[in-house]
Parts: sequence; structure tokens; C-alpha cells
Amino acid sequence: MVDSDAGNPAADAGTTPLGATEDVVPFELDVPADQVADLHERLRRARLPEPEPVGDWSQGIPSAVVAELTRAWLEDHDVTALQAELNDLGQYRTVVDGLGIHLMHVQSLRSDAQPLLITHGWPGSIVEFLDVVRPLTDPSDPVEPAFHVVAPSLPGFGFSDKPTTTGWGIDRIADAWAVVMTRLGYPRFLAQGGDWGAMITTALGVRHPDRVAMLHTTMPMAGRPEGARDEDLSAVEREWLRQAREFREVGSGYSGQQRTRPQTLGYALVDSPVGQLAWIAEKFGVWTFGGATLEPSVPTRRLLDNVAVYWFGASGASSARMYWENAQVDRSSPVTVPSAVSLFPAEMAKLPRSWVEARYTDLRRWSVLDRGGHFASLEEPELFVTELRESFRGVVC
Repeated sequence: MVDSDAGNPAADAGTTPLGATEDVVPFELDVPADQVADLHERLRRARLPEPEPVGDWSQGIPSAVVAELTRAWLEDHDVTALQAELNDLGQYRTVVDGLGIHLMHVQSLRSDAQPLLITHGWPGSIVEFLDVVRPLTDPSDPVEPAFHVVAPSLPGFGFSDKPTTTGWGIDRIADAWAVVMTRLGYPRFLAQGGDWGAMITTALGVRHPDRVAMLHTTMPMAGRPEGARDEDLSAVEREWLRQAREFREVGSGYSGQQRTRPQTLGYALVDSPVGQLAWIAEKFGVWTFGGATLEPSVPTRRLLDNVAVYWFGASGASSARMYWENAQVDRSSPVTVPSAVSLFPAEMAKLPRSWVEARYTDLRRWSVLDRGGHFASLEEPELFVTELRESFRGVVC
């Protein structure tokens, strides 16, 4: 397959009913059988490198782990089950600024439900939210708040279109999300995000404060305030900064490659399912609470669901360009909308509260958890839902 849209079930959907209209049209995922067969053939023919000469993950995800995940993807994973789950929840597409955007929109039956926009990051996708959508839209306890959940796929991710020009950075995506929420009939809404989703959610608060009733993030973005001294921080906060420095030194090589040469990387990821699998699975191993492992932090099924979205969307290169587009990230523009922060212990970049409060000037809730990590909604779905409920309780859009 040499067509740049090969392996992308959304390719045709992005050019037929949408055009340049402002309609939000239903989208049904239908992965062709020949694409599944091609994936399985590639997995059967996978050529793995020799085992690493170390007994840990210091050189990357171990060969034995990749071999087992490759086997599980070939023998155990059912893409039709993922397809049915997404289709049952409700998927849509719309064109914003010339680009087709894919989204999940799940409405609550509750009359008091509030609209909630949730944005994923890399190497995630809307799969991150599959285990929290129903508890958010239809809580078993009628006392708990309910939400209409909107979860878009970032440009170049999943079943959104791939930008063919530069310029799709954080601010432009935030503006596009505001348009999507208008089209769905939500003049004001709640917003949540981690990773790139945290930056986009923060940008929404900066650029559209009249639209965002309140925001929540698991990864607040803020710089060091002028005059701030490490010696004034708690021991825990100083340890967070040490961990962040260590991550930059030994754990951020993926970012440097994607920020500088995403196209070169993309050839391997779009052509090799094992390459795409390993590139993502390493992060699900080391960025989670278990640390350098996959189970039980993230269920294997969900990891493979997520990798499958990247593979069938052929988005290895286009998703990596997110880093190229956003080599510099705004960490200083004041965020004046009401905000809440939940810090999970295995998150790579945890900031001192004083730094966060200096930027998020109306911080209503600050929560430090004892378990969970970067993929909190997959690792600890119940805890993640509780954090959102407590953060947004009583807020009316």
C-alpha cells in the first residue's frame, strides 16, 4: 500500500458528505476486512531486533514485551469489538477551517447535564475516554453530576483529517474546538484535558474565557514565576522538579525526534505495525503508575485499541507533527477562568502549586492523588471520574 490514505477508514468519509459545509454528520467506523488481513500478515512477518543487553527498560521497551504484545494484537485483539463500541457511543465529523474533524458526542438523558469537552494527547486518542463516558453521562447515583461528553480527535490523529499545510498548532485547535461546540449547540461548556489536551484546554481558557465555564487538567502548564526559589518549596514539590529534570534528560528523546523530524519517523510508523506498537507501548509502560510494565496499569485490550486507532488511521507521521507545530508552548498567559487540577503521581511533569496558581489565577480545586499516571482515565477510570465530578460539581454553563 503506497497511497497516503491507505489504511485510513475515514479517508473517504472526509470527502463525501462533508465538503466545506458546517454540518455535523454521523460517522460510522467500518474497517475494511482487507486492511485487517493486511495488518495480520504484517504482524505474522514481523522482524524484531535482538533482545536488549540490559535487564530493565533503560534502552527502551524490552523485546519480550513487544513480542507478547505483537502476539496479542494478532491473536486476541478484536477490532470489530472496538468498532462496535465506538459506533454505539456515537461518532460524528465536521469541517472546521477546511479540515475534517472526527469527534465522539455522547449526550446524557439527564435534564441537568452540563456539556463537557475532553481532549486527548499523544500517544493517546479518544480510546482514553471509552471507560469513563458512561459514568460521566449516566451516573448510577442521581446525586452525582452528569455531562454531555464531546471528545474530538486531534488534527492528524485517529479519524480526523491530516493537515496538508502547516499552522495547526494549539491555538488554532482551541479555536476549532470552540467552533465545534457552537455547532453542537453549546455556547458555554466545561473543558478537560491532559498532555496536548491540557495545553489546548488551557488555550481555550485563555482565548475563549467567555465560553469556558470551568476547566480541569491533569497536567497544568506554567513557567517558573519570577523570583521563585526552590528552597521555598516543600520536599515533595522539590522531588517533582527533580523527576521532571530526569524525564527531560533520559525520557524525552521521542519528543526531540517528533519535534524536529516527524516525517522521517513517520515512514517506519505508518509502514510497520510493530514499530507503531512499540513506539506507543513504551509510553504506556513508563508513564503509568506501575512503572516499566503494562499490566495492570493499562489493560492490554485498551492499549491495543489505542494502537489500532493509530494504525488504521495511518497517523504515525501526522500525529508526530503535533510536536513540530508546537515547538514552543505558551506557559505564561494568565488563565482567568475557574480551574481545577488533579495531579496523578506517575505524571511526568508535576509543578508546584504556587507556580500553577501564579498562572491559573482562579484555581478552585487542587488534588494530589496517590495512584495513577499520565493516562489516568485508562489507569484509574473511577478515580478520574470522581475528580471530574468533584471539580465541576455545581457548575452551570
